[in-house]
Formats: sequence, C-alpha cells, structure tokens
Amino acid sequence: MAVYTEVGDAELDAFLADYDIGEAEALKGVAEGVENSNYLLTTTKGQYFLTLYEKRVDPRDLPFFLGLLDHLAARGINCPKPIHGRDGQAIRALAGKPAAVTTFLHGLWPRRIGAQHCAPIGRALAELHLAGRDFAIKRPNALSVAGWRPLFDGSRAHADEVAPGLARELGAEIDFFEANWPRDLPAGVIHADLFPDNVFFLHERLSGLIDFYFACNDALAYDVAICLNAWCFEPDGSFNTTKARAMIQAYDEVRPLAAAERAALPLLARGAALRFLLTRLYDWLHTPAGALVKRKDPLEYLAKLRFHRGVTSLADYGL
Repeated sequence: MAVYTEVGDAELDAFLADYDIGEAEALKGVAEGVENSNYLLTTTKGQYFLTLYEKRVDPRDLPFFLGLLDHLAARGINCPKPIHGRDGQAIRALAGKPAAVTTFLHGLWPRRIGAQHCAPIGRALAELHLAGRDFAIKRPNALSVAGWRPLFDGSRAHADEVAPGLARELGAEIDFFEANWPRDLPAGVIHADLFPDNVFFLHERLSGLIDFYFACNDALAYDVAICLNAWCFEPDGSFNTTKARAMIQAYDEVRPLAAAERAALPLLARGAALRFLLTRLYDWLHTPAGALVKRKDPLEYLAKLRFHRGVTSLADYGL
C-alpha cells in the first residue's frame, strides 16, 4: 500500500456518486507497501478502502483480483469485499487510474511476530487454498521463475551498489532455478504475498487477510514457502523452527501437504526469497522521488536466500 496518485475533492465526489455508500467525509493516504495508491475512505455511511491501481498492476487482471475477493468472501474467508456500484461494476476510473472500493477490515497487523501468530497463519492459508479451488478465472504467476530474469535485468547495472557482488550472485541463482524449479506440485489459487502487514489480528485472533494483488495460480506449497520467509525469521536473521513447525502443523490440519510438497519446501523457500529480493531491489532502485511509500530493504532477503541455500534437510525448518 502507498500513495502515488493524489485524488481531488471534486473527482472523489463524482466517483462516489455511482455508489450507495454515502458522501465523502475524509480521505487519508496509507503509506505502507509499494504497489498501488491506497486510501482510507470515510463516508457518511462508514469506512471503506479505496485503491487506485498503479504501474505494476495490469488492468486486465482486475477482474481476477476483485472476482477472487468476492469468491473468497462468499466462502467464509475474511478478506476485503469489493463494493459494487449501482450498475453492478466494481471497477471504475478515478484520477485517470482504474480504481475500486472495498469493505474496511478491523484489526492491526502484528509488529512483533510470535509463535502464537504462526498457527493461525498456517490455518488461514490452508483455508484460502481450499476456498479457491473452484474459482473459475485463472491468472499465471507473472513473478515466478520466467519473470525473474527480466526483473533482474532492470536492476543489474546498479545491483553492486546495494551489495558488492550482488549482480553475479543473483545471476547464478536465476540460472540455477531456471534449471531446477519444481514442477507438477499441487496447484491452485495462492495469495503470493501473505506478509505480516497483510494480515490483521484483533488481540490474538486473526481477523482478516488483505492485499490480494499478487494472487495467482501456482503451486500451493510455494505460498507456504513465502510464509516461511515472511513469518519465521527473527529480527537478527535467524530462522525460528518453533514458528515454522506451528505454521506447518496448523496448515496440515486443514490441508495436509503431500510428500512431494514437503520435500520441495527448501527449494521453494529459496526461490521465494529470490523473488522478493528481486522485487525489493527493483523498487529500491526505481521508486519515484517524493512518493509516499516505504521502501523495503532488499538485503533482508539476500540473507534469507543464503540461509535456504544452506538447508540440508527439513529438520532445518523444524519439520
């Protein structure tokens, strides 16, 4: 979440005239994240979330994203639900950008991750995977292996300014994964970005999942691997096996991982670390000056990548 595009009062009023959610009382930009322009919208009828879709979101993908939210919400997943206008449409234009309004979820994302957060994450992720099984629209993962080299090419020239030798190391990793990425694992709809700032808790209860704008069809275990990276490392860079075990056990209670998925986890986790290293590196080098956005340190994921590269068995993940 971020703010790249400013919205004027008059154009907001005209935009809201197509909905039955009241008149605008306040619009506050949200600075976290890097993808879209996001606002907390308060109207005479309540609070909502307003998103303007920016450079990395293809407007052709919006029916998938918003349709998925409708689909998951109907199946009991607590996620933002798109608000449809009087004409039934959830996607409109605002300030020259595609835009949508969704319901507002209450809760806070956890700043200090504990093992007590990881079991609910594992359970919620498995429930999401099951709920998405019959979603009809398909969207390939544009940020899987085939997308890594073009992304790297956009940062290669300045990568060594971030860390000495980084360009060479990243090139070798991409070579490796292009030859060794796991195939034929169980697949379906994945969130693909279930980081702590995309999960809300009320006290110790998980209250909602947000930011589905990387969701796609891919290996379900890859989503688990993303969560291992996002939730199970300590601030000092060490991997917490207690958190990983809690997450996987809770996931297994809802959707048991197959033997092939468990065996592939180290490679999938290493690939997930590379994917987020590459996008963080690109954004670190290309975020527009003056954008209301918090850049994320790519070197955090370089350390995680190196950890996974040294894993010799599932015991290193507490499994």
